[in-house]
Amino acid sequence: MKQEIEKRRTFGIISHPDAGKTTLTEKLLLFGGAIQSAGAVKSNKIDMHARSDWMDIEKQRGISVATSVMGFRYKDFKINILDTPGHQDFAEDTYRTLTAVDSVIMVIDSVKGVEAQTEKLMEVCRMRNTPVICFINKLDREGRDPFDLLDEIEDKLSINVRPLSWPIGMGKSFKGVYSLFESSLHLFEASRNKVMEGIKVDDITDPQIESRIGENAATELREEVELVEGVYDPFEVNSYREGQLAPVFFGSAVNNFGVKELLDCFIQIAPQPIPRATDKRLVKPDEKDFSGFVFKIHANMDPRHRNRIAFVRVCSGKFERGSNYYHVRQEKSLRFSNATAFMAQERETIDEAWPGDIVGIYDTGNLKIGDTLTEGEDGTFKGIPSFSPEIFREVINKDAMKTKQLEKGLQHLMEEGVAQLFSYEIGNRKVIGTVGQLQFEVIQYRLKNEYGASVDWRNQPIYKACWVDSEDQKELDAFVKSKLRHMAKDKDGKMVFMAESKAWLGMVQDNFPRINFHYTSEY
Repeated sequence: MKQEIEKRRTFGIISHPDAGKTTLTEKLLLFGGAIQSAGAVKSNKIDMHARSDWMDIEKQRGISVATSVMGFRYKDFKINILDTPGHQDFAEDTYRTLTAVDSVIMVIDSVKGVEAQTEKLMEVCRMRNTPVICFINKLDREGRDPFDLLDEIEDKLSINVRPLSWPIGMGKSFKGVYSLFESSLHLFEASRNKVMEGIKVDDITDPQIESRIGENAATELREEVELVEGVYDPFEVNSYREGQLAPVFFGSAVNNFGVKELLDCFIQIAPQPIPRATDKRLVKPDEKDFSGFVFKIHANMDPRHRNRIAFVRVCSGKFERGSNYYHVRQEKSLRFSNATAFMAQERETIDEAWPGDIVGIYDTGNLKIGDTLTEGEDGTFKGIPSFSPEIFREVINKDAMKTKQLEKGLQHLMEEGVAQLFSYEIGNRKVIGTVGQLQFEVIQYRLKNEYGASVDWRNQPIYKACWVDSEDQKELDAFVKSKLRHMAKDKDGKMVFMAESKAWLGMVQDNFPRINFHYTSEY
C-alpha cells in the first residue's frame, strides 16, 4: 500500500475561461502516452474535440461545463487529472472538485494575466491550503513582461512565487524555456502533437546555450536568470506543500512549450495523497480499511444508456470491486460490482483502487454528493458545501404530458450538482438557483435532449437562499409558520428561507434573533 500511495498524484487544473486549461490537460495526456494526438478545444475544421470536453454542448460552445476525470501513467507514477470548468457560471462544480484533489495547477494567460475567476479559485484553494503550481501559458503570443506577471500573481493572489522555468523570448521571438529546476534547455518546434526532449546543460553559463539560441538571447537569458535568483528565495518543497509558495512555469500548451518540464517537476514535488478529516477524526491514506467520498455525480455519460455514475475519491485503504461497503448516510451496506477508471468519456473496468484514485461507481440512485463510504466506520468526510445561488428562476413545464420525465430529469441534474432546486411549501412551485446564466441553458438543453422534457424560466425576485435552523424547535416552527410563503426545501429536505431583498433579510434576522441563517448548506 505504501508503494501505491507514493506513486499517486491527484490534482485539479483550474483557470479563468480561455486561459488554455483544457489544452494543457490534453498535452499532459499526450506526454503521458494516454492519447496519441491532442484534440482542438475549439475547432470548426476537424471533428476531433478535446477528450475532456465530450458533451455536445461543450463541443458547440468550445468551453468546459463539467469536470472531467482522467488517469494515466507517467514514469511509474499514476497521475489523476481533474479538468474543471473555467467558466464562472460553473464555479460550484469546480469548488466541489477541489475537495477531491491533493494539489492544483493554475493556468494563467500571459497576455491577460490574473483575471477575476482566477482570484476566486485561489480563495477556494486557500480555504484548504491546497498546494498550487502556476503555469503561465500562451508565451507564443506577444504577452506581458514575465516579471510583471509574477508581481501581479503575488499581489492579486496573495501568495509568494518562485519561477522554476524561464521563457526565452516571447511571441515571434519565443525560442523555448530554460528549466531552473533541472538546469536544462528546452527548444521545441511549434508542433501541436510532437514531443521533443530537452538539452541537458551544466548550468546557465554553459556555452552550448549560445550555439543553440544565439548570443543576444543567451546574454538576455543569463541576465534574467541572475535577477530571478537574486530576487526570489530558493525553492522550498515544504513551503509549496503547505500552500505558502507557488512554483511558476512558463510555456505554450498548444505548441508543447514547457509542458514536459512542468510534468517532470510536478511528479517530484507534488504531494502524494494527504490525510482527510471526517466529522469524527483525521483519516490517513495508509490505514488498512477503505474509505472514500462522492464529490460528483453524472447522469447519462453515455446517452444510449440511462446510466448514472458517482465519482468517488479513495481516501484510505484499498477499494475492491464486488465488495460491500457501508453507506454512512443511509446506514446500510451496498455492494459495488461495477467500478470504472476514467479517460474522460472512455472507461475501463477496474478491480482495485488506492488512495488518491478516482473511481466511477454505477449507481441506481443511492448515492449523493458528499456521501461517505467506509468498511463499517461511522463518520462523514467534511468540506463539500452547497453555496447560496445568485440567480433564481421558476421552472415552467411546457408539456404537461412530460411531467414525469421533467421530475426525473430535474432530480438527476440536481443530484449531479448542476444547480440547486428549491421546492416551495405553498403552491408546489419549483425554483432553480444557479451561480450564472449559462447553467439555465445547460439545464434546458439537457432536459430536452436527455429526458424529452421542455421547460421555460420565470425570473424570481430573490436576493438570497438561507438555510435555517435553531436550538429552539418551537422558535423554528413559529418562524416557518409566519414565513410559510417564503419557505422552501432543498433537494435534501432542509428548510430554506427565500429572502427577496437584502434589507428585508436584515429585518427578518433582527425580528428572529434565535434563528440561525446560513449561506451554505454545510453548517
